[in-house]
Amino acid sequence: MLRTSVRRAGIAMAACAAAFSTALPAHAASTYSAFTFALGTSEPTIYSFINSATSTLDMTMYELKDTTAVNDLIAREKAGVKVRVILDREETSTNSSAYSALKAAGVGVVYSSSSFTYTHQKTITVNGDESLILTGNLTSEYYPTSRDYGVFDNDQTDVAAIEKVFAADYAHTSITPSDGDNLLWSPTTAQSRLLSVINGATTTLDVEEEEFSDTAVVNAIVADAERGVTVRVVLETPSDYSSEVNKVEDAGGTVVGYSSSTGFYIHAKAIVADYGLSTQNVEAGSMNITSNSLGSNRELGIILKDSGVASVIETAFNSDYAGGGAA
Repeated sequence: MLRTSVRRAGIAMAACAAAFSTALPAHAASTYSAFTFALGTSEPTIYSFINSATSTLDMTMYELKDTTAVNDLIAREKAGVKVRVILDREETSTNSSAYSALKAAGVGVVYSSSSFTYTHQKTITVNGDESLILTGNLTSEYYPTSRDYGVFDNDQTDVAAIEKVFAADYAHTSITPSDGDNLLWSPTTAQSRLLSVINGATTTLDVEEEEFSDTAVVNAIVADAERGVTVRVVLETPSDYSSEVNKVEDAGGTVVGYSSSTGFYIHAKAIVADYGLSTQNVEAGSMNITSNSLGSNRELGIILKDSGVASVIETAFNSDYAGGGAA
């Protein structure tokens, strides 16, 4: 989605609000939008968001190996924006070039705390008032083949929670994250919040995941299928999770998959429950359905009822489900 149109709409709304009451906050109503990664050689939607920063930019990224993104971050720093970046310490072979370039340019950049097995989160916040929550990394070599999503969130309670966690993680200090209005975090609430989405499904449940082994989450998906919810699952390499797949299929769900050899990689982590109904929920974020991801990593996701976000993810899911091979 074009960020320029969203921001123009936001400016117009703010102007109207000011005309009627100076007491209204800048974001009287939260807005959300989503996009799928472009399956090209670059991610212009993400670059545009980086370049929209005029005062601050905070990024937490598991892998950063994208020359355009790195150069954009450096350009923002040189333009007077306070840029801070957290990169995962276990991925130094991938992140070292970006780390060195950012450091040399005066950007505030640190490697992540050892408090987490991995800092697998993928989030960008600009100007302290809007965050982009991603399922995918900024690693350009994977862009042409990787199914991933991004969700823009300007809910101020969410953004404040994300910024508070960023500040603690940047300083390597401990914090219990707030879920704000729509968030789920690892290693605190991710599993319970995912279970709330799955257990709340009444009619349909669509699950798209790279990894699929957390017992509690898989069992909840199986329980949905057993009670008559139409369960569809898209995985990358279902054979890696044969026992979990068998449980879902034995309960009446269907599972399809891909493999890296197909040239298309399911890296997404997303769930859509009860699409199109009043009970609809959509979740997307960095966390895989594994015990390590949910219980030991730093991860961030978002759960929304927003119809626009759900439509973007469900449309891509339907395409991936139709194109996948039987598990």
